[in-house]
Amino acid sequence: MRRFLLNSHKNSRTAGSLAACALLTGLLIALLPATSTVLAATAPSASSPPADAQISATIRTKLAKSKIGTDGFKFRVEKGVVTWEGHTEVPQHKGAATRMAKAAGAAQVINNIDVGAAGKPKAPPRHATVASQ
Repeated sequence: MRRFLLNSHKNSRTAGSLAACALLTGLLIALLPATSTVLAATAPSASSPPADAQISATIRTKLAKSKIGTDGFKFRVEKGVVTWEGHTEVPQHKGAATRMAKAAGAAQVINNIDVGAAGKPKAPPRHATVASQ
């Protein structure tokens, strides 16, 4: 008899714990849709690209702070596509302009910046040859 009483006491504690867990789970499930709806309403949309005016303003700000701003590059933004025009003697400035537009949120970059002769390699590198004796 004593064994039966001990087991029934254990079972009542387990049943109470299970009931408490079920109650908490139900409460969390009831609150979950409301919480996710609030978060979805306040979270910014990751799929919407920045507007052309915003991309343009960001590029202008970055150009003012950058070394490539002295090259006088021109750009335009249409439907998220940035088109660069201009001339430079520094090949790295062409790549920097592309990276700058991408960082500003451009979906695509058309880079028509011309690199002058001073920035281009003069002759291909020659390989050394060893003459046999």
